[in-house]
Amino acid sequence: MSAVMQSSNEPVLVRHDDNGVATLTLNRPSQFNSLSDALIDALQSSLEAIATDPSVRVVVLAGAGKAFCAGHDLKEMRAHPDKAYQQALFRKCGRMMMKLVELPQPVIARVHGMAVAAGCQLVAMCDLAVAASEVKFAVSGVNLGLFCSTPAVPLSRNLPRKQAFEMLVTGDFMDATTALARGLVNRVAPAGEIDAEVKKLTDSILSKSPKAVAMGKQAFYKQIEMGLEGAYQLAAETMACNMMAEDAQGGIDAFISKQPMPPWKGC
Repeated sequence: MSAVMQSSNEPVLVRHDDNGVATLTLNRPSQFNSLSDALIDALQSSLEAIATDPSVRVVVLAGAGKAFCAGHDLKEMRAHPDKAYQQALFRKCGRMMMKLVELPQPVIARVHGMAVAAGCQLVAMCDLAVAASEVKFAVSGVNLGLFCSTPAVPLSRNLPRKQAFEMLVTGDFMDATTALARGLVNRVAPAGEIDAEVKKLTDSILSKSPKAVAMGKQAFYKQIEMGLEGAYQLAAETMACNMMAEDAQGGIDAFISKQPMPPWKGC
């Protein structure tokens, strides 16, 4: 496993693979897993490697220590006050966030602790999210004079518009139950049960055709940004292509003949 090291000689990101599930753990616990340059680079590199790894069927994004992610590393940002650095940083972070969507495998955020600013953005960019019941979310940059414009992009695509803007303009914390009701997370569980809840999702995904999941994820994000007619055209083409896949043909034949589902062939 390649990893970018920090001053403590610990990697800023840890990857662990287990039976088709790759877990990426943000590993800056003393900095509440804030997104440093090095951590963003490590995430980008790991996601690119996973994208072409057929052994990985699901990705879980987790955090070490008390927090999931406290956002960008503000000390590092203030150490580079020039605009060119800030532009490069946010563009790089945006590319990493987009990689979560572009990845053929579903990505689940395992949110055991607070997710703030770009940490909340990470949760919103993941395909699915499971949160511990004690977790709180916020996009609190506005409290420091910095409106969270980049987290606003996925938040406004996860939450209803007025509820997303309320988070952005007040900087107030939102509890896990409210996050569930408003669509930021899929499931909420007591802290001691969060791994079991994540496993329910990973097990369900692992039981499905990787070809169908990859095609479906790609089409889902494309169509959601399109008009209704264009979305239907894309969806129809995706389903037609999916029907040509060996997995779909074998699965449908097994269903019709009331036989057990054959093993999936993969992507």
